[in-house]
Amino acid sequence: MAEDVNSLLQRIGTAARAASRVLARTDKSQRAAALQAIAAAIRAHGPLIIEANLRDVAGAVKAGAKAAFTDRLKLTPSGIEAMASGIETVSWLPDVVGDTEAEWARPNGLRIARVRVPIGVIGIIYESRPNVTGDAAGLCLKSGNAVILRGGSEALQSTLAIRDAIAAGLARSGLPSDAVQVVPTAERDAVGSMLSGLNGCIDMIIPRGGKSLVARVQKEARVPVLAHLDGNCHVYVDKAADLAKAVRIVLNATRRRVSVCGAAETLLVDRAGAGRLLGPLVKALLDAECEVRGDETSCAVDPRVHPAEEEDWLTEYLDAVIAVKVVDGVDGAIAHIARYGSSHTESIVTEDRVAAETFLKEVDSAIVLHNASTQFADGGEFGFGAEVGIATGRLHARGPVGARELTTYKYVVRGDGQTRP
Repeated sequence: MAEDVNSLLQRIGTAARAASRVLARTDKSQRAAALQAIAAAIRAHGPLIIEANLRDVAGAVKAGAKAAFTDRLKLTPSGIEAMASGIETVSWLPDVVGDTEAEWARPNGLRIARVRVPIGVIGIIYESRPNVTGDAAGLCLKSGNAVILRGGSEALQSTLAIRDAIAAGLARSGLPSDAVQVVPTAERDAVGSMLSGLNGCIDMIIPRGGKSLVARVQKEARVPVLAHLDGNCHVYVDKAADLAKAVRIVLNATRRRVSVCGAAETLLVDRAGAGRLLGPLVKALLDAECEVRGDETSCAVDPRVHPAEEEDWLTEYLDAVIAVKVVDGVDGAIAHIARYGSSHTESIVTEDRVAAETFLKEVDSAIVLHNASTQFADGGEFGFGAEVGIATGRLHARGPVGARELTTYKYVVRGDGQTRP
């Protein structure tokens, strides 16, 4: 079976490489028209996509999946519309492919330009979030890249149905359907094949999922990886915070959607303001049916709080659970985040501008916010139309990965017979 899977993936990779060369010759208007055709096709295929998704959800429920998992897996008509609208938004955004970022002349007469170009073929491995299929395809096409998608096995039917809609849109626009491909098997060996790079057919891998998936990709990949390990996000409520604003932000950051990587996992409260802030914040979380695991001070404000252990400060729950700790001011919050955070997204709630600027400057995460929910860690909310994940490394891209982050550049040098002495 491993040989069969490897042969299948190699054929997919070879076709994607050929499609990428066609895409590299398209202009901005062609790519925009293709995205609009894909959005229309997703809407037209909506009932078929929902039908496929219902089969996936039923299978997950039968297998005993948790509610948070099925929440990520489930597609609704509004979700289909959001996917189509996101692709349309991407089509309208500025297209950087072919843009000259810088240009200069040398004393010898050479004219040098740095030009933005596609990466080539991108492999995206993700868990059971079928909406990622549309987002990833849209962004890769916008940036002139072919893409090979490997979704979670639990969402295979949904992913294939979305891909059928994308293929219809590509055909209508005259672009090769092989520009967007889905690995049509749940075999785990398929992931290993992609990580090998398919004999040079894949230029970059983007994993989007849990810590175990991303850790495996980073360990085994033979091509560059753009990834984050987890979303251990924090909200720090400073002594100068407005209480009503803090409650609103903390509840949204924690409870809006517990299954997204931008959900807050730890609440930090300034010791100097704990007497005014801690009790109401903890009560609001508990009343919102969120389990609270707190330090000694937090446990003392409500008997429903469970004692936190060291592991809680490191955990991305992806559930209705939050860890709460009292810290010594903004410096204490920064130190805690530096020790336990995952460089994803952190927020400070305060009316003290100096404290806010200190936090924003010194917290070394991909996204830092002032008086706003961590759930804004999303490419759509940043105006990117969509995203293929949040990058937490320091090379190539950081934060929401949109179309621009899926490009690189080359130098174009024009001369008139110059030779180097």
